[in-house]
Amino acid sequence: MQTITLKSILDTTKSYQYVDNGEPMRGGMKDVYFSPDKSYVVAFYRTKLDFNAKDRVRLITTKYKDDFFNRDGGEFWKTIYCWPYDIVEKDGLTGIIVPAYDKRFFFKQGYASSDILKGKEKNGKWFASAKFRATTSKTRLDNSELGNWLSYFQVCVNIARGVKRLHSAGLAHSDLSYNNVLIDPSSGSGANIIDIDGLVVPGKFAPDVIGTADFIAPEVLSTKHLNKTDPNRKLPNRLTDLHALAVLIYMYLLYRHPLRGGNYFGQIDEVDEENFLMGSKALFVEHPTDNKNRNFKREYGDNLQKFHPWTDLVKIPYTITGPYLKELFDQAFIKGLHNPIERPTADAWEQALIKTNDLKLECSNKKCEQKWFVYNNTKDTKCPFCNTKYNNTIPVLDLFYKFKPDVWKPENQRIVVYNNSTLHQWHSNRNVIRNEKLSEHQKLSDGYFAFHNNKWVFVNQKLTSMKDITEDIQIPIGSMVEITNGKRLLFSKEDGGRLAIITITNN
Repeated sequence: MQTITLKSILDTTKSYQYVDNGEPMRGGMKDVYFSPDKSYVVAFYRTKLDFNAKDRVRLITTKYKDDFFNRDGGEFWKTIYCWPYDIVEKDGLTGIIVPAYDKRFFFKQGYASSDILKGKEKNGKWFASAKFRATTSKTRLDNSELGNWLSYFQVCVNIARGVKRLHSAGLAHSDLSYNNVLIDPSSGSGANIIDIDGLVVPGKFAPDVIGTADFIAPEVLSTKHLNKTDPNRKLPNRLTDLHALAVLIYMYLLYRHPLRGGNYFGQIDEVDEENFLMGSKALFVEHPTDNKNRNFKREYGDNLQKFHPWTDLVKIPYTITGPYLKELFDQAFIKGLHNPIERPTADAWEQALIKTNDLKLECSNKKCEQKWFVYNNTKDTKCPFCNTKYNNTIPVLDLFYKFKPDVWKPENQRIVVYNNSTLHQWHSNRNVIRNEKLSEHQKLSDGYFAFHNNKWVFVNQKLTSMKDITEDIQIPIGSMVEITNGKRLLFSKEDGGRLAIITITNN
């Protein structure tokens, strides 16, 4: 074992050390060594890079890094990406300096039945399949690692934000998959996009790989036999990232793959079968009018019951994710599956996930594994996971915006209320968008809802011009207003201020 010191290629006043014990961690293209204090790693490409590949690495560690991190909001993006920040060379091989992963992205326990995974990286694949959460399985992850259903929504928000930011800079990840995303559901929000050094720049840097199985877009898989110079060959780009993003979100919320169903193509070899299933003949397992792919026997065999409820498309259909995500899944896996331009953008996913968060309810069953579910807009509200009836009334606030004086139009947005749920600026004013640019002040709640003395009330904490339109009275800061069926509340008279019309359900 030896400690080796190398000077930076970008700034010769800097140097880096790594510990060579003869057994580096091996990735797909690189050998990885830790620094002595394990604060960073040195990752060497196993083969010599050509001029174009070196230029890509140089731009990623300089210009693109500065564009992302050396400006307002840069600290936030450091939590989303594991971005290389310097270059070294040894024996003609190029190495990149990459921050070590945050400690939350390493398993504290891993499997429930053993500590084999303890200390290993929380590769996203461990959280994307029913195989790792079946109660009777030896590969079930420990409860302390799994988080609850709500935590996966925030994980998906952060992944969508990361992809959105790359695309806004004209970049594509090119190999977005659960292998290149670390997540930590136990913390409720952790997500880190890795392998940034393979970024695609249209017209400048082509992709190194076609992607990872399960996440390769159908058009890439079905044309991979063509020469790279063939105009009909489809290579990874921004639109293929959007396919991979949709697959990730579906898998993190439903713990199954949206295309890997039971479609049978006759007696053909495994390679051709895979190319059909995920490529030219790919079909959404929950397609509303074509049920050829609607079972999971290929993946789970006869053990489907072992992996319930996730393998039961009747009990846990994708519609349990709510109307906003249902619409985007349709767009991604029906309209856009073979027509890439139709795929939802990363920003659309982010906003749909955030709006869905406003529809959540906490399950009345304290032992429910998922803890939360999305309100299904029915009179008889039950948790879809454990089938427990929700044991309280539910105020639902439909939001409206002022189209012109005295004309209010629906926002296609609603808030489902539970005890101690909060209202924020992005609810009360349509000019405030909930994204990574929110200030700390904007993140504070405008007020909260409570079930008090057998009545629903809203307590105003910050709204300076709130009014009960139904009773024609002002609601000053520090006071509360009863929430009743049919009541209309104006949150703000300011430009963009919203009106809520209330319905009390689940009586």
